[in-house]
Amino acid sequence: MQEVKKIVILGPESTGKSTLCKHLADHYHTFWCPEYARDYLLEHGKDYTYDDLLVIAKGQINMEDEYVYSIQNSKFKIQNSGANFHLQPSNLGLPTSNIQLLFIDTNMYVMKVWCEFVFGNCHQFILNEIVKRKYDLYLLCNIDLPWVKDELREYPDLKVREQLYHIYKDLMINQDVPWIDIHGNHAQRKQIAIEAIDNLSFESS
Repeated sequence: MQEVKKIVILGPESTGKSTLCKHLADHYHTFWCPEYARDYLLEHGKDYTYDDLLVIAKGQINMEDEYVYSIQNSKFKIQNSGANFHLQPSNLGLPTSNIQLLFIDTNMYVMKVWCEFVFGNCHQFILNEIVKRKYDLYLLCNIDLPWVKDELREYPDLKVREQLYHIYKDLMINQDVPWIDIHGNHAQRKQIAIEAIDNLSFESS
């Protein structure tokens, strides 16, 4: 069974998180877990409630766990195809071929910020999962990319974006998992992330 090392990409909206996940997954020949909220809101509408955020949080957790299980069992169910894709070994110089990377677009820190910023409160489930779930590296995306409008984004104002970034940065500073600020254009962000990952000491348990 492969050991999965989990790298989370987080930060305010429109900071290139999904793009970075795709680039890193391609570079390391592995998979990335997308943001559950996007499909949920596209299906149910963007007038979400506090309780919707709990549903989204649970959906994100379940999806992450499904990716981990699939990687551990050396197969992956491609969405809408029913086919099994057998993973190729990572090209990262890790100490054992039994280690595989998974890049995760959003985790419970994002849900905590979202709940507290919009509703001034956070579901206990989310707080419990933050304590319980273990990750190996956080990549915090800075707000120096231009904000791009889409049907779900809410905060084009620079002051609000700065406020949200500093909320995320404070969370990173006050937890124990290694983290790094990701900034610059998309190519620079990818290079900063690769250097951080390659310099991280992964140990097989």
